[in-house]
Amino acid sequence: MNNNDQEQIRTLIKRWAAAVHQRDLDGVLVDHTDDIVMYDVPPPYEGVRGIDAYRETWPPFFEWQAQGASFEIESLDVTAGDDVAYAHALLRCGTAKEFAEQPDLRLRLTLGLRKEQGRWRVAHEHHSYPHD
Repeated sequence: MNNNDQEQIRTLIKRWAAAVHQRDLDGVLVDHTDDIVMYDVPPPYEGVRGIDAYRETWPPFFEWQAQGASFEIESLDVTAGDDVAYAHALLRCGTAKEFAEQPDLRLRLTLGLRKEQGRWRVAHEHHSYPHD
């Protein structure tokens, strides 16, 4: 496990989360592969495939987030090999009302990354909430 790669991935993920928080679509997309596959909380439940479909998922989220929702990494773990890696994180993603009703509410995030031409890129993204 290469510590430099792990640190690069942590930085990439933190940059991505900051871009989401700032509603910066270009910043959200920058480190993703063209063939990204994402499984998200809202439909379509079979996921979205490709950078164009991934791009289309963000404006509705940004609209919801503009109403005062947070999007903050609480914990982040990374495991990296030579050319593939994965990361899992817990995020505070919700409105003040949602946290008042469910203080422990956390979004679960799993990312699959691959190194392309010496650069780490997100090839898979999975968001979920636990069911009650």
